[in-house]
Amino acid sequence: MARFTLPRDLYHGKGSLEELKNLKGKKAVVVVGGGSMKRFGFLGRVEEYLKEAGMEVALFEGVEPDPSVETVMKGAKLMQEFGPDWIVAIGGGSPIDAAKAMWAFYEYPDTKFDDLIIPFNFPTLRTKAKFCAIPSTSGTATEVTAFSVITDYEKGIKYPLADFNITPDVAIVDPDLAETMPPKLTANTGMDALTHAIEAYVSTLHCDYTDPLALHAIKMIHEFLIKSYNGDTEARARMHNAQCLAGMAFSNALLGIVHSMAHKTGAAYSGGHIVHGAANAMYLPKVIKFNSKVPEAAARYADIARFIGLTGADDTELTDALIAEIRSMNVQLNIAPSIKTYEGGIIDEKEFNEKLKTVAELAVGDACTGSNPRPITPAEMEKLLTCCFYDTEVDF
Repeated sequence: MARFTLPRDLYHGKGSLEELKNLKGKKAVVVVGGGSMKRFGFLGRVEEYLKEAGMEVALFEGVEPDPSVETVMKGAKLMQEFGPDWIVAIGGGSPIDAAKAMWAFYEYPDTKFDDLIIPFNFPTLRTKAKFCAIPSTSGTATEVTAFSVITDYEKGIKYPLADFNITPDVAIVDPDLAETMPPKLTANTGMDALTHAIEAYVSTLHCDYTDPLALHAIKMIHEFLIKSYNGDTEARARMHNAQCLAGMAFSNALLGIVHSMAHKTGAAYSGGHIVHGAANAMYLPKVIKFNSKVPEAAARYADIARFIGLTGADDTELTDALIAEIRSMNVQLNIAPSIKTYEGGIIDEKEFNEKLKTVAELAVGDACTGSNPRPITPAEMEKLLTCCFYDTEVDF
């Protein structure tokens, strides 16, 4: 038996933010990030609409990129004191992910973070509040997923939290919010979405319900991401839908080792963070080559290539064409081809190699590894990460 879970209601299209007026409740906590939603007026509109719905509103502002365990605990404390029956998260993946984790600690204050990092181990939610997610970026799709990524900075590890309990009740996918994204964010979040869809399509848990969502998302992202990056507002709106479809696919089919590697390298180095979407973009071509040694995976990569109009005589040629196309997209989006060249070389080569064994072991143990189409050992993960650092060929 398999399970397919989505939000109870998804409102989409320009102006759908106004649906907040129709939520039924007495109190809402709004969780938001660093300030762009306030600057562009969206936070004010959210407050106004919720008040029109008859709710008292409290704000939790300042969720950082790659939200921390400490931020989650602070937000949960506010919720415990205020007592909301709606949690409304608006912004990029960070505030929505943080709010999902806050939700668990609000309803169950004695819960330990170490309990939540075990996949599908959340307590039963909705005993106190429902959850509404409003994305402003076109990538994470956390508004429709059973996932949240929280960083333990003391350990330098990003933890993907996974449980169908944290799938939002309501998602509002309004392209007006996505129009405010700067080009670099558009590029990184767009490649995150592409990775979601591709990994979902080749996952060992893919099924008839996830395959069409993944394929259509891939086709849309291939068609609209570069245009969106270059400022086409209609393409930006289509990308907002595409990333959501990709999220529907991967929330139910799960992901693979591109995400395992991105999670465990993101906060591992002293030179700076590797932004999640950029990490996915750099690692995806290498992982496709690694996975394609499994014939079933190669056949599915070939399906993707054909679906977006690429050509080749057999599965190997089609897979190579897909890899070349993704690398070409990265060039057009100004995303570095390797960890060594990322952001002009902020990741120190010596530190990378010193931490390689540990990072590889953590990546193999990541929650996303189990659904990858090709099993991987820590030694193979070391070799794969090394290929991603130096942009060398994967031949094993």
